[in-house]
Amino acid sequence: QVQLAESGGGLVQAGDSLRLVCVASGRTFSSCALGWFRQAPGKERELAAAISWNGGSTYYADSVKGRFTITRDNRKNMVYLQMNSLNAEDTAVYYCAAVVSVPLLYRSSEYDYWGQGTQVTVSS
Repeated sequence: QVQLAESGGGLVQAGDSLRLVCVASGRTFSSCALGWFRQAPGKERELAAAISWNGGSTYYADSVKGRFTITRDNRKNMVYLQMNSLNAEDTAVYYCAAVVSVPLLYRSSEYDYWGQGTQVTVSS
């Protein structure tokens, strides 16, 4: 069992940066692939970034590539999403998700554990 809690969201202006943090509890965290999903009003939940259990592999959606960076610290049971050059299209609720898996997974239905979400709003 893994419990997740996100923080770091807020209201920023276009061009600003934010760092989202997800703290996990549970012994299996270091065995989990992790993802940051986001859901904007009226849109489906999408995977923004993902990282493998040991940090050796990462994935970024085309819309965030070059601007977002996902990292993890298995000693602290934490995963981060550094978001730079934010724009209005990044406005969404951001969710941290986890699944016990060696390979990266890309679909929300494949993730077993979810945080409550944190709101990111970018004003243009």
